[in-house]
Amino acid sequence: MTSAATTPDLTADDRTRSAVVTGASTGIGEATVRALTAEGWRVYAVARRAERLEALSAETGAVAVPADIAEDDDVARLVAAVTEGGGIDTLVNIAGGARGTDWIADAKNEDWEWMFRANVLGTMKMTRAFLPMLRECGHGTVLNLTSVAALVSYEGGGGYNAAKFAERGMTRALRLEEAEHNVRVIEVLPGLVKTEEFTLMRLGGDAEAAQKVYEGVREPLTAEDVADVVRYAVTVPHHINLDEIVIRPVAQAAAHKLIRE
Repeated sequence: MTSAATTPDLTADDRTRSAVVTGASTGIGEATVRALTAEGWRVYAVARRAERLEALSAETGAVAVPADIAEDDDVARLVAAVTEGGGIDTLVNIAGGARGTDWIADAKNEDWEWMFRANVLGTMKMTRAFLPMLRECGHGTVLNLTSVAALVSYEGGGGYNAAKFAERGMTRALRLEEAEHNVRVIEVLPGLVKTEEFTLMRLGGDAEAAQKVYEGVREPLTAEDVADVVRYAVTVPHHINLDEIVIRPVAQAAAHKLIRE
């Protein structure tokens, strides 16, 4: 008989979880970093604005990695930093956004190019770069944040619709391709979310116009609401895949039905 204690083998769901979260300098990405670190995750917070990442790191303990996810050299540097830090089991692709509300007849090349770069190419490059690591860990997760704009088109949304439809298509293909590697692929599709920058950036910095988007809407979603759904989706036992989660405020019954008081 021995008094030596034995350490049980840890399952995938018992290990300390680790994630890369993009778009971490603001909005839903920033809130997701807070949500995951609060539960003990090791999080690499990724965005272009280094000063905001450093402040978030000081607050949460996340590892700040300034990078442009659409730049190959930045992505390679990020993978190297994460590898040196012990790797991850979860990739949370939140970076993206919208620019402009022009109808297609007046579409601006630069707006469309930015949206495809941020929402589609960036997500593809991050996913492609981290898939070997996620496969190797044996229980990887990719979560892509798209939008209800990936479900229903609307006037003035053609560029954003196109980018988010493309990101959704990529996400659905990835789920089919990676199931045999035990990599689960989750899509979260938020509706109306009131954050400090999304609508402001879309409307070219017009604060008054941005405020009117939410005027009279009772309790639009917050970044923290969406982050909590993201946290839940990546924390449930690994054999559960929440393929698609649509999240809207009650006041937004559908894309064409928004209740204003």
